[in-house]
Amino acid sequence: MRKYFQFEELGTNYRREFLGGLTTFLAMAYILIVNPLVLTLADVKNFPDALRMDHGAVFVATALAAAVGSIIMGLVGKYPIALAPGMGLNAFFAYTVVLGHKVPWQHALGAVFISGMFFLLLTISGLREKIINAIPVDLKHAVGAGIGLFITFIGLRNAGVIVNNDATLVGLGDLSNANTLLAIFGLVITVIMMTRGINGAVFYGMIISVIIGMIFNLIEVPKHVVGAVPSLKPTFGAVFSSFNDPSFYTTTMIGIILTFLFVDFFDNAGTLVAVANQAGLMKDNKLPRAGRALFSDSIASIVGSILGTSTTTSYIESSAGVAAGAKTGFASLVTAGFFILSLFFFPVLSVVTPPVTAPALIIVGVLMCSSLGKIDWTRFEIAVPSFLTMIAMPLSYSIATGIAIGFIFYPITMMVKGRTKEIHPIMYVFFVIFVLYFMFLTE
Repeated sequence: MRKYFQFEELGTNYRREFLGGLTTFLAMAYILIVNPLVLTLADVKNFPDALRMDHGAVFVATALAAAVGSIIMGLVGKYPIALAPGMGLNAFFAYTVVLGHKVPWQHALGAVFISGMFFLLLTISGLREKIINAIPVDLKHAVGAGIGLFITFIGLRNAGVIVNNDATLVGLGDLSNANTLLAIFGLVITVIMMTRGINGAVFYGMIISVIIGMIFNLIEVPKHVVGAVPSLKPTFGAVFSSFNDPSFYTTTMIGIILTFLFVDFFDNAGTLVAVANQAGLMKDNKLPRAGRALFSDSIASIVGSILGTSTTTSYIESSAGVAAGAKTGFASLVTAGFFILSLFFFPVLSVVTPPVTAPALIIVGVLMCSSLGKIDWTRFEIAVPSFLTMIAMPLSYSIATGIAIGFIFYPITMMVKGRTKEIHPIMYVFFVIFVLYFMFLTE
């Protein structure tokens, strides 16, 4: 094992890798609570229960997808990078696809499966890098920041801080409401711990909020701490039923699949480079075994869709594990082990409510908006498409819409500015695709 993971060459040992893997798990364990609530649209009161995903099954799918993805990354990619259903992608799955487009969740899983297959083919063929390089870096940062704003908006809504207002569309909620106060308390506690640099602050913040919620009878006290693992049957293999349904084959699904693929593209690449660079694994500004790492990610997404969850992707929280000493894929195996162990703690995690997870969404949004500073705001032709990409996501309640608007305006502003030669031909293809998206796919 030591030889396979090159412990001596990288100057690490089992203790460092174990602590790194544990730290990564604690930093991203919040997904076990947040993902089931997001995918089941727990905060949407008027949504028919018959159309919701099963909470217990999604919890198991989340844990298993994270475990399987992290194991593949550890063994094949050999990177200290853990995987799990991605934030932003799960919001797109639930709020844009299922709630917005009224697409059955089985069809949404089908879109995740197909995007994963495309991701795999593009990775194997080498086209993935060409497409990524064709898209200007400013728009890549704008997409990340826009998703951050979108997730934050959902978090504030779940907390009751922002509510519907017939006169102004949105407005400030009742801050004296007990559940809203619980969410605000959780946010303050999490911010304090994050500011102090405590690893796993988001997860700890939710646990503290749950305890406070139980004390004030806002959250049901679980009868057991450890219990039987919920059944995966409600979601396992449901993805394949969508392929036999003629209603799956619509123009709307094309846009959905492209968005899943597009967002996963950049979420993945950015995380891999950032974590590898932090761990000192970059060589000549290149990522060794990049193909294997991307292969691991695409397989994880395919497996995750079969299990019953949204796109599985690399987690930037892995950087916490690297900071604790992790340098090899063994740390990812440790993280995977903890995700498997967490399956038996469903009784505790299942009582968590949207106000408790709201701070996690807000904090993740803050972290994703860090890319704002990397956009060249001094150039108006860059600022316009970047800004529209970001602002359209929360305002339209759709990640796909934000991407489409930004990619339409970019060629326009660049051509008017006389910078036509800087526009990659692939961007013109995106321009046509997204114009068609607004003409046909958003109906």
